[in-house]
Amino acid sequence: MTDYEVATAFLGEWGLFQQHVFFLLCLTFIPNGFTGMSIVFVADTPPHRCVIPANLNLTAAWRNRSIPLELDSNSGALVPSKCSRYKLGDVLSFSDRGFLPGVDVNMSNVPTESCLDGWEYDQNVYISTIITEWDLVCDDRWKNPLTSSIFFCGVLTGSFISGQLSDRYGRKIVLFVTMAVQTVFTFIMVFAPSWPMFCALFFIVGMGQISNYVAAFVLGTEILSPKVRTIYSTAGVSLFFAAGYMLLPLFAYFLRDWRMLLLGLTLPGFLYVPLWWFIPESPRWLLSQGRVEEAEAIVRFAAKKNKIKPPPVIFSPSQKDLQCETSKALNICDLLRSPNIRWISLTLWLVWNTLTIAYFALSLNTANLHGNAYFNCFVSALVEIPAYTLSWVMFRWWSRRWSLSSTLFMGGLFLLFVQLIPANLVYLSITLEMMGKCAVTTAFAIVYAYTAELYPTVLRNTALGACSMASRIGSIIAPYFIYLRSYSVSLPYILMGSITITSGLLSLLLPESYGMPLPDTITHMQHFPGCCKKTPYKLTHTEEKEKVAEGKSPVFP
Repeated sequence: MTDYEVATAFLGEWGLFQQHVFFLLCLTFIPNGFTGMSIVFVADTPPHRCVIPANLNLTAAWRNRSIPLELDSNSGALVPSKCSRYKLGDVLSFSDRGFLPGVDVNMSNVPTESCLDGWEYDQNVYISTIITEWDLVCDDRWKNPLTSSIFFCGVLTGSFISGQLSDRYGRKIVLFVTMAVQTVFTFIMVFAPSWPMFCALFFIVGMGQISNYVAAFVLGTEILSPKVRTIYSTAGVSLFFAAGYMLLPLFAYFLRDWRMLLLGLTLPGFLYVPLWWFIPESPRWLLSQGRVEEAEAIVRFAAKKNKIKPPPVIFSPSQKDLQCETSKALNICDLLRSPNIRWISLTLWLVWNTLTIAYFALSLNTANLHGNAYFNCFVSALVEIPAYTLSWVMFRWWSRRWSLSSTLFMGGLFLLFVQLIPANLVYLSITLEMMGKCAVTTAFAIVYAYTAELYPTVLRNTALGACSMASRIGSIIAPYFIYLRSYSVSLPYILMGSITITSGLLSLLLPESYGMPLPDTITHMQHFPGCCKKTPYKLTHTEEKEKVAEGKSPVFP
């Protein structure tokens, strides 16, 4: 146990104070679940075809055959083209002369043109999406994955900024300011007049979303006791995120216009304002800043709430002296300063990157799966419940390294098997994809908590923010993994499966943190294999005799 954990052990593991902090912080993760994944419905592309003007004097036969047929890359069947039509001048001429399509006219010889009059969209599933509102199809279809990527660019920026702000100004203030940013800018998106404006606002929402997620995660990790911390950082955080994710298809089912959907997702955010008066600042962080009196005040309040009498002196003089080291201004550059922390950081950044590619690509792909889009999204969210439960079980009783490596490896294996399933066994391939999603989600929950355990208090929020920031390269390109389906349905699964298995093997290099106390300073960190090993020091004959006389090892000074 660290000095802080020894000093606060009298509070107990699961008193009223810890229960309130646990559940109130978990509640803050619910909006993240439905805000981050809302793009699945907001930017879904319904079936569409070129508009044939109603005032055009065509016979019924020619109006029905004015759209050419093309081979669908997924089903292999002939379907009406989404981006072209036969030249209306020629079609009108054939219609006026009484020719019949396919009988008097060979349709393969009729020239085609683009959708000059726009598109008509199927409204059986959606009243409107940003795709139908701004015609982001055909030549502009590249804007669809770019919309998601811009959101994740915001997440990348938020990861970079919020970690350092949180380590400097406190976990609590960053948590509530960024929750406000996420809620307010999601509300403004409802009135976006154009796609560029929508993307700009979505970028800011991404900044707020990851910032409050990381701040709440670290705040709970630092306040709660070791055993409860494990439950919070794996099952607690993740299950409430999954609850928000499962609410998304419910909202989307009843609010099928994208503006109304965003408005419905915004309103719950305003209910979090009163939590400011019930969630405390991290005493660990206050101590690291030398604000000992404020830290003691929070701990004494916790003791009062738990009906426990605190000792006269909570933090020892040695711990108060520790703040001389921890209060030094540290930043993201310190994650690369020494060989040990550098290799830990680089390895974690690669693992996080892979996880975000797999997790977000599989989550965003639910709209492309066979069957009902709302049900598929709900199932995708539902599989996260056993995943997060499993992550807690593994984190509670098993090695961190093996937990992370095994789940990554199995997730990659399931994704590689998807491409081997025949096209007619659709539900089997969906089952394998969901099993892969379950394994990747388990690994994602583990890596968050594992990362928090590896880094010290003085850098923990910055480190989590940096890992999240590095991983956003993966989330930014994840939508384009789905875009590869237009060239080959199997290609996304082959790529995701391969890199996930590779990362699973790479994660075995990380140091073990199971059963270890949270480090407070950089010198307390676990060692990466091959780094920071002490080199023997040659003592003089006199120094060696003195060491032996004192009962100390003569090998190291």
